[in-house]
Amino acid sequence: MVNCIKIGILIFIFFGFNVASAQNQSFEQRRIQYNNTALNNINSNAIIIQAYKDIPVQTDILQEILDNISSKSTADFDIVKLIRILFLTNGEYDSIILKTLEPIPFWLEKNEDNREYWSENHMIMWMSSDLLLHEKYDKQVDSNLIYRIKHYLNLKINYGFYEYFSSVYLPYCLSGLLNLADFSENIEIKNMATIAANKLLSDILLLTNSKGTYFPIAGRNYPDKYTSAYGQNHNNLIYLISGLGELPSNASHAGAFLSTSSINLDVALNAWKPIENKIFTLGHTLSDGINIINKDINPRDKTIFQWSSGAYFDPLVAKQTATLLKDLNLWNHHEFDDFKAFSGIPVALAPAIAEIGSVISKSSGNYNPTIAVYKNNTVTLSSIQDFWKGKNGYQQFSIVANASTSAVFTLSGRPTSVWNDRPSIHANTHLPYAKQKDNIALVMYRPEKGLSLFGYEGEKLYVSLYWKDDTFDEVKESGNWILGREDDGYVAVRRHCVNEINGVKACDNIDGQTWIYIVGNQGTYGSFENFEQIINQSHYEEKWYFNLPTLQWVYFSKIIIDGKTLEYAWNGDIFSGPTETTTAIANNKKSSKDILVYPNPANAYVKTQLPSQINDNSVVRIYNSFGQEVYQQKIGIPYLKESLIETSNWNNGTYILTLETDDAIYKNSFIINR
Repeated sequence: MVNCIKIGILIFIFFGFNVASAQNQSFEQRRIQYNNTALNNINSNAIIIQAYKDIPVQTDILQEILDNISSKSTADFDIVKLIRILFLTNGEYDSIILKTLEPIPFWLEKNEDNREYWSENHMIMWMSSDLLLHEKYDKQVDSNLIYRIKHYLNLKINYGFYEYFSSVYLPYCLSGLLNLADFSENIEIKNMATIAANKLLSDILLLTNSKGTYFPIAGRNYPDKYTSAYGQNHNNLIYLISGLGELPSNASHAGAFLSTSSINLDVALNAWKPIENKIFTLGHTLSDGINIINKDINPRDKTIFQWSSGAYFDPLVAKQTATLLKDLNLWNHHEFDDFKAFSGIPVALAPAIAEIGSVISKSSGNYNPTIAVYKNNTVTLSSIQDFWKGKNGYQQFSIVANASTSAVFTLSGRPTSVWNDRPSIHANTHLPYAKQKDNIALVMYRPEKGLSLFGYEGEKLYVSLYWKDDTFDEVKESGNWILGREDDGYVAVRRHCVNEINGVKACDNIDGQTWIYIVGNQGTYGSFENFEQIINQSHYEEKWYFNLPTLQWVYFSKIIIDGKTLEYAWNGDIFSGPTETTTAIANNKKSSKDILVYPNPANAYVKTQLPSQINDNSVVRIYNSFGQEVYQQKIGIPYLKESLIETSNWNNGTYILTLETDDAIYKNSFIINR
């Protein structure tokens, strides 16, 4: 029996070793093919592969990088490439590279107005380059550098990436991590960077489908990352690690780093799965970041680490932000254009101002999102659950579907037929509420009224659908639903309307919009016709109502489809009701109607015209802007058609008058202005 066990263990070890070897061999084969292809199509990234293969680096490309590096806002993107060339070669490029790098600051200094040192991809590129130059060439560095790098790596290992699933930024994080993992003399940093690099690659594979297409929700991203399925920076990583997708025709930035790396990639090589269905939370709360995680860092670095999570002007960190911007004279940096109007405000007032402007000050934060991921071979659906709903969006992509190689998503903001013309910072002018159950998502848009104070009055009305008919093999429409099939992958979206604006499927309802997503394939639904039948049997409900006990306007939507029910009641304050009140109801029962209130603005009094449907229980109530009831009058029968209400002792401000009858609630707002 003992011998049998020993034999079994030996067989397990033998086959386990050979499976791992086969996977590594497959990666090695792809690496060789990738590098050979890149060397036949030389670009600015392939010079890394030339250095790796001990081929002379193409001098005109190298010189162009060196000529532009001092003025380039993303100089660190090129510096990490130069660092890799220094470590992959035998000193022949040291003099010209080191001379160019010598005057460049590798951490944030006073009066910086061009380079960025604080988002997590920039942080690791600058810090890794600084450390490696110190280790190899004895470059002088600040005393906090090693601690700062270890703290960064611990954050990524324990809490994940703030720029989660970003096909824009994560590949650049990887370049800094791989330089540390491949070349650092500090064994602890080397090992931590290896773990973080494997984690990053595994994250990308989580939302990569069986076609090698990566169209994820993301903490930060650009629209152009969804316009083509292949040929982008992240596709190079996906192909090298998993073999999915297409062999790239030339080297990308991150691809050149990965194809010349010698680190252990076992975790990433085994990470891809064809089926996923889970909801999970990433990161940490801002409070934990301030009080626990970043507690022991020096004040400047602590603020920079908080910025890396998107916590710039949240009220909890606004004072630290304002202090650093003032101390280092950073208000002229382009990254702070949105907030420059507050540059003259005393630092002590920053938290209060940030709270007033919470509609834009809080939602840049990328900490602690709850994420839903569904993948079934060719299709994916991902969404960020209840994330800063109604507030301004900062490059966040909250809902994305993918059928084979076709991306489908909605963004708020003015429609444009060229999606890449949308602002690069504000992918969404306001973020939606999203709720996902398996392969179905309910997505609701309801902009906060405060957005108008920051110039979004015209932009906040729109929601646009990214949908390209020509990427699908088959497209059908059924009422508000639009369905697409590519190969055996299916996706359908219930639009809020069937309009087009500027050549884009878009709606401009000012108050609220609801969009429904569902994905499937031949394995889950059989034929495309069966998928269509499931959708046609769905039940959709949408309504507004005023909840008298809480004095809140509620926007409610519900979808019942494929045996699943998703619904949400979005509460808002007394002033956030619908503009078109004819569709609203009170307490789920009563229609909402306008009531005449005049003069408006008022001074000493207001009058209201009472409707004919008065009953013994009818009551006129008036609330101030804090939701406090300031006036109440029961209307008896008989009653006067016109009611006069004295307001001479009331404060200036906005008020709302309501009158409830058996069949309706009447309401209107007015202003007192003396």
